[in-house]
Amino acid sequence: MKRVTGIGGIFFSANDPVALRAWYRQHLGIDVQEWGGTAFTWTDGAGNPTTGTTIWSIGAADGKHFAPSKSTFMVNYRVEDLAALLQALRDEGCNVLEKTDDSEYGKFGWVMDPEGNKVELWQAPAGQ
Repeated sequence: MKRVTGIGGIFFSANDPVALRAWYRQHLGIDVQEWGGTAFTWTDGAGNPTTGTTIWSIGAADGKHFAPSKSTFMVNYRVEDLAALLQALRDEGCNVLEKTDDSEYGKFGWVMDPEGNKVELWQAPAGQ
């Protein structure tokens, strides 16, 4: 079974997300959208767009999205079979969170790494 196949997103929190988004926009040229982030389109070796994006987003530090982690970031990893991977992680003794989510954006599950960081696992919808 393949486990992680890529990075689906990078999410982090900030005490002043509006100001931090503006800094990234001004100094690094990131096209931050009204929703607080951007979607980087994947390209092939020649620079031609391919199917897939990586989300980059800044949220408020007072949010609960990363709980129970105390970390200010969370990486979203793409996986091919979320249910099978979550079961394998449970069988290996990992701290898999019970909550999962299934929406039009795909299937999501979470595991805590040994340092207490919440790791998001994402199975994209079919065809993406």
